[in-house]
Amino acid sequence: NGKQAGLFTAGGCVCSGTAGKEAGMEMIHLTCTNGDKGRATGMVDSVSKSSLRITWSGKVGKETYTKAEGGKLPSGLATASPAS
Repeated sequence: NGKQAGLFTAGGCVCSGTAGKEAGMEMIHLTCTNGDKGRATGMVDSVSKSSLRITWSGKVGKETYTKAEGGKLPSGLATASPAS
């Protein structure tokens, strides 16, 4: 959203930060609530109408995100187990 970025993982982690151009590259910088640094800095590889590809400098590496259509999550997503 503009220069603001956010990421929510299936494991319940919430990350927020900034996105923008740096040295001619689109970059994302996030801070995650659980302290994980795997998605702290990412370079946007490509953006299309339906997906976003990012290479994270941390242990996560390359990821592809798919745009949800019509405000609904795509099928086949992993779900977290309820706490006992």
